[in-house]
Amino acid sequence: MCAVVGIFGNDDASKLAGMALFAMQHRGHEACGISAGGSDDKKIITIKDRGFVRDVFAQKEFNILKGNIAIGHNRYSTAGGDSIFDAQPIQAKYKLGEISVVHNGNLVNKDKVRNRLIDEGSIFQTGMDTENLIHLIAKSSQDKLRDRITKSLTKLKGAYNFIIQSRSKLFVVRDPYGVRPLSIGKLKSGGWIIASETCCFDLVDAVFVRDVKPGEMLIFSKEFDEPESIILDDTKEFRPCAFEYIYFSRPDSDIDGKNVYTTRVDMGKALAKQDKDLKADMVIPVPDSGVPAALGYARQSGIPFELGIIRNHYVGRTFIEPTQAMRNLKVKMKLSPISSLIKGKRLVVIDDSVVRGTTSKRIVKMLKDAGALEVHFRVASPEIKYPCFYGIDTPTKEELISSNQSNEEVCKYIEANSLEYLSIDGLKEAIGTNRNYSMVSFDGDYFIK
Repeated sequence: MCAVVGIFGNDDASKLAGMALFAMQHRGHEACGISAGGSDDKKIITIKDRGFVRDVFAQKEFNILKGNIAIGHNRYSTAGGDSIFDAQPIQAKYKLGEISVVHNGNLVNKDKVRNRLIDEGSIFQTGMDTENLIHLIAKSSQDKLRDRITKSLTKLKGAYNFIIQSRSKLFVVRDPYGVRPLSIGKLKSGGWIIASETCCFDLVDAVFVRDVKPGEMLIFSKEFDEPESIILDDTKEFRPCAFEYIYFSRPDSDIDGKNVYTTRVDMGKALAKQDKDLKADMVIPVPDSGVPAALGYARQSGIPFELGIIRNHYVGRTFIEPTQAMRNLKVKMKLSPISSLIKGKRLVVIDDSVVRGTTSKRIVKMLKDAGALEVHFRVASPEIKYPCFYGIDTPTKEELISSNQSNEEVCKYIEANSLEYLSIDGLKEAIGTNRNYSMVSFDGDYFIK
């Protein structure tokens, strides 16, 4: 997950980066940070801390973060720990000057590269795979930063988006498979924005230009009005992550040419097509990520849609909480049923996914305690059976309930009257068959090794 943003050529670069991170807060709650520079003194300043953007950054921080170049990051950990040292951006000094780096994704060969670098004398300050790139750049013998970055990337494998800030330039890289989303916008106040999701473009008053191509490196510099584009690797098949449409991205984002909200509605419609014989009184979503799919299900099935569960929006997303204890607590704090609406009713409950099953179990119990006659749990994605090593926090099969239990066993565990998932074919129907999407969590196709 994680959110990354880069701003180039605008005197309010750090403020715009902060606004973009605020719009993409859903991609990570653990920590955030901004680096800024590009002013006459050629220095890069970094401020980062654990917590939400609103808690870490205020006007005094932006007064310090001066310059017309900035990069930012919201952290959702898949590698490293929760130490402040594992917050991003990562800033360092090396032979050619100063750089700062933000990263979204996961490097599958991170341990091999890290161990080799340590054997060669590198001293690591963090537990993050992102730091591998810093050391590779610093150890490179190339005369130009662009060449150091290019050479370093040949040694890394995985799903990644890197934004690298030097004292006067901005470098943007998307992995050859294009697993994680990354888009380019033009700021109406001048300059450029590069961000994980387009949902932040409206907030900063930017116009969408295009998506960064898989295997592309962009170089923004004051010498040129347009960024220089270099295709580093065009030999791989485009494999964007299906989970971006299912859960990660905000509904108002357009990811690689497809709107997330519309796609989720189509997932709900596809799920209802599989479920023709179910008799129920109402369709209710698990808010907020289940709402579009529930609308699609209701439209396709003809069963009325109702908001039977209310969410407290001051509580974060449960799936991306790093510990199970925090997930359990936040489910109770986050969701409340409307008892007068659902009492005595047969419910179709739509959620975006089932990962560990604990949240689903608590939701079913909550609804039955509130008087629901039946709870039929429907999931707008296939069973998650395999851990993903490309940027999702499901590191072991033991954590995935569908990896170890049958549909009937999961249904019994969550105490629902019935349980059905969207099929893989149904998911493909909803998001389109024109691309071979990364569905590693569902089919175990580990195409990056």
